[in-house]
Amino acid sequence: MYGKAHAPEYQGALTTLSVNSSLTDVLAAGTRELREAEKAGQHGEAARSGLAVAEAHRRLGQVGDADRAWKASYRAARAAGDMAAMAWALWSGGTLARQRGSFPLARRLLQLAADMGKSGGDVVVRGYSLAGLAETGRIQGDYEAVARLHEQLLAEARRRGEARHTVWALEGIAQIHRNTGSYDTAYALFEEAAEIAAGAEDRRGHAWALRGLADIVSVRDGDTERALALLSEAETACRAMKLSSALAYNHKMRGNVLYRAGRYAEARDLYEVALAEFRAMSEPRGTALARLGLAKSLARLGRDGAETAAELTELAGELDRIGLRHAREMVARAEVELGLRAEAVR
Repeated sequence: MYGKAHAPEYQGALTTLSVNSSLTDVLAAGTRELREAEKAGQHGEAARSGLAVAEAHRRLGQVGDADRAWKASYRAARAAGDMAAMAWALWSGGTLARQRGSFPLARRLLQLAADMGKSGGDVVVRGYSLAGLAETGRIQGDYEAVARLHEQLLAEARRRGEARHTVWALEGIAQIHRNTGSYDTAYALFEEAAEIAAGAEDRRGHAWALRGLADIVSVRDGDTERALALLSEAETACRAMKLSSALAYNHKMRGNVLYRAGRYAEARDLYEVALAEFRAMSEPRGTALARLGLAKSLARLGRDGAETAAELTELAGELDRIGLRHAREMVARAEVELGLRAEAVR
């Protein structure tokens, strides 16, 4: 039903790159092709090569370089009069904005990308842009607003046999179910995503699915060792492909698993690793989640209650500023768990 996964963001001279190509290899190849296209005055090819450069920088956590690259790609696409290439550049910029915690900008850019993709006749970039809008809402906790869009995109991806997008949609829907307490449904969806990703040789999608399975195995079943084994398998793929963000989230989840098992010192160490990784790539959502896990671990290890309360209050304010509703609720639950407030905010 599904063919081998491919990466439509690798275009022009870079179409031979695999979805599993190391990001450092993508960056090197993209930079080389970009320079040649610019030297030859080929704006269209510069836009396509620049898109790969932007995405490599973004996924490596090099946000400043990524920001400059997607804007340069957009300018080149505009000079070439290529509306589809302009849409791809906007998609990259919107995805970067979401990664940086700038959700209003992310929605604006992704909606522009979706509209431009439609006008330019590129159904793939339109689908990716709509998926980006759905993921932005899901990350912010607006589940009712985006659940239907996730389901629509899943149906479209299944109909076209697009393994990579099917895996993405399954994982997004699974995460919504996990966050609303439907663990069995979430597990089944993550499991299907893992199977499809493995069959399509989508190592990135497979790593994220394994992370989701590890979370459910830990929180639902209390099976710490199996959860850690799943995360170790996912980490191998993250390191092979230089997936900086995915690796940081893997380490953060490993901290979660250890914390739930009462192994607070080990959890603290993993949260510290993840926190440093997220800060290095200016990733505010991951930074906040790692800070929350670290604060809880330190509290369990005897940190002064007033210090913990002050940090959680500061963290709650930061999450309100970013607009992460689900993460904000996690802080409230942490305050209850640690005896710092009587009941959680509803």
